[in-house]
Amino acid sequence: MKNTKNILIEKLHAFENHPYKVQDNEEMERLSESIREHGVLSPIIVRPKENTEDEYEIISGHRRVMASQKAGIKEVPALIVSLDRDAAAIVLVDSNLHREHILPSEKAFAYKMKLDAMKHQGWRSDLTSTQVVSKSRTDEAVGADNGDSREQVRRYIRLTNLIPEILEYVDEGRISFTPAVELSYLNEQEQYDLLEQMEINDCTPSLSQACRFKKISFEQRLTPEIIAEIMSEEKANQKEMFKVPMERIRKYIPKGNAKQTEDFVLKACEHYYKVLQRKKEHCL
Repeated sequence: MKNTKNILIEKLHAFENHPYKVQDNEEMERLSESIREHGVLSPIIVRPKENTEDEYEIISGHRRVMASQKAGIKEVPALIVSLDRDAAAIVLVDSNLHREHILPSEKAFAYKMKLDAMKHQGWRSDLTSTQVVSKSRTDEAVGADNGDSREQVRRYIRLTNLIPEILEYVDEGRISFTPAVELSYLNEQEQYDLLEQMEINDCTPSLSQACRFKKISFEQRLTPEIIAEIMSEEKANQKEMFKVPMERIRKYIPKGNAKQTEDFVLKACEHYYKVLQRKKEHCL
């Protein structure tokens, strides 16, 4: 079955446990305004929901559906495809991995979802081929379309072992990818003990510290006292930091990664400083 028709939004359901965050932010507001003016130009993709009548599960288009709701639109055009859950999960992941902005946590859970689906399919390399992929190469196939190696896929999936609070630090850019992978080997209690020290000391572990935590954890002797001792050490590159919640400045900052955002803020501060200096000189 494959056809396109308008479907009432109330008949649409989010794909269960999908890895992508649909946020009501400035970007969503722009999309909603565009849909209010021009409508939904590209149909969403859905599949019939099991054991229901005229109910559908969204495979691709969660953001367009939310934006349409905000715009007051009652129904959206949808391409209806007959796919089982595993095939639908792979399409969902592949249709979103090439987005301009994707968080580390989104990519991590997306790769895990796709890998699990491929395993359920019997190691198939794609949706159309009957070629069998060996267990050792399935994770290589998972990242092939996105240019990530087997090892990189494995490292992303490791992030799904982080507790939500530490994973949020990774999404915010406060913990880099490589230290985060090392921290993913800590058990849940060790991670919460680390989180407490991160909040107390208002800092995050360096790569060196993360590797030490992992090693000591494997030795089953990573106590809260040891975590506190390591986190209290002054890093060689430790400097006084000034933090501003991103939601307070997001509307003033162009899209970009953490480094581009930092550069923009520094240039804005420099510009404003020069404005204040000119005003001061004018008053003298």
